[in-house]
Amino acid sequence: MTHRPLAAALWMIGAIAAFTAMAIATRQINGVHDTFEILAYRSMIGWVLVVALALAARRLTDVRTDRLPSHVVRNIFHFTGQSLWFWAITMIPLAQVFALEFTSPIWVILLSPIFLGERLTRRKLVAAALGFAGVLIVARPDFGHVEPGVLAAAAAAFFFASTNLMTKALTRGEPILSILFWLTLMQAVFGTVAMTLFGTVTLPTLATLPWLMLIGIAGITAHFSLTTALSLAPASTVVPVDFARLPIIAVVGALFYAEPIQPSLFIGAALIFLGIWITLRGAAAPQVPPVTKP
Repeated sequence: MTHRPLAAALWMIGAIAAFTAMAIATRQINGVHDTFEILAYRSMIGWVLVVALALAARRLTDVRTDRLPSHVVRNIFHFTGQSLWFWAITMIPLAQVFALEFTSPIWVILLSPIFLGERLTRRKLVAAALGFAGVLIVARPDFGHVEPGVLAAAAAAFFFASTNLMTKALTRGEPILSILFWLTLMQAVFGTVAMTLFGTVTLPTLATLPWLMLIGIAGITAHFSLTTALSLAPASTVVPVDFARLPIIAVVGALFYAEPIQPSLFIGAALIFLGIWITLRGAAAPQVPPVTKP
């Protein structure tokens, strides 16, 4: 199996940048388009981009149907998580959404030995604990004041973790192009059905179309980067790198939305990056094969 943790970390940086851009664009059109409309339009744009790139590269034959049931289950979990995540962004501060979302790597680390056969090491547990401690220090969520946005973000974390595990399983033999094709197509169908059933459909306007285009481009970029990263290293190594998104989004919230930034950001960020360094240092260490007696 491929084991290139440093390359996977670089792809995760691309995913972090794309997810951050998507969060900003979502904030910009909040109040005009609801969650299901954003999901539907994003996936429609993403599907067109995937098909166009596949045709340009003459790789459309990479799209396969032999694992279609796995794609369906994965995309149901993903759509549920994305719906909860987009809705939470409109309800509570960005840093709090991301803090709760970042329980997802914990789920991945704990569940990957069960569903993917990955090793659960002391180093991974320490790195995950440092990362999550940093998240709590940065975001300081008020868990004593439970509101719908908090519950939505926490539930989204579980669905994201499940999706990442399924994605890692699919990368074992499934072309990335095929994964992205079924992702965007199924998400577009789910989003279109949901926005038609719940409320009045608002078509894109000249003001919202550029933001929707950015969401679509950022969405496909993020998933391409994440899927590529998962194809290069174990899920329990790749996903904790995503902790770095929190201090980044906290700075973005301060710069663009006047959300307060506290000195605790630097302490939390230090713990997050220490955890990432421990994860990557352990993953990059030479893999010593077991010694067997003749």
